[in-house]
Amino acid sequence: MYSRAVVRSFLARSPAYNKLAANSSTSTAAVFQAEPKPPVQGVMQVREDKIVGRDIVGYGLNGEPQYFDSITFPFPSVRFMKNTPEIVALREKEKGDWKKLTLEEKKKLYRASFCQTLVEVDAPTGEWKAVFGWVFVWVAVAVFSFVGVRKFLTNTADDPSLSLEHRQAQLKRMIDLRVDPIDGLSSNWDYEKNTWKS
Repeated sequence: MYSRAVVRSFLARSPAYNKLAANSSTSTAAVFQAEPKPPVQGVMQVREDKIVGRDIVGYGLNGEPQYFDSITFPFPSVRFMKNTPEIVALREKEKGDWKKLTLEEKKKLYRASFCQTLVEVDAPTGEWKAVFGWVFVWVAVAVFSFVGVRKFLTNTADDPSLSLEHRQAQLKRMIDLRVDPIDGLSSNWDYEKNTWKS
């Protein structure tokens, strides 16, 4: 699964292991001579099943064998495709002179290692169109709901505050109370002539 050097370097960085090693006479040899435990069913088991038949070619983003396309981390730790006899033969041919490889063979080798080129990864997906479409759908639903509620569920015809007489009475009361006398409503009213200023 993992080499002893990787496990030793991980254990050497672990504060709990350093504390245990300092307090007792435990050595790394005793740790590595222990019986290997059976694999635990779970996430790691699933990941190992997915990489069967594919080459692990590097450390990866966080040391786990996984493949994903990313502009910020362009070198995944696992090749994209599983090894087929054709790809294995191309890899052997690749070890020789690259001038003997055709353009199609080079493309097959690249696609065996990577799913997409960096240009394809960075290319626009058009997802913004779907986002805008759904935003407009929900805005339309909100507008139609508002209009429907105003038209069918509220009874504005019986509201006395919306009648012309009521609004004129409210305006007269605001003038009588001298609301905003400096630059507002009352500043435009001539109290001596009892009319609007011209």
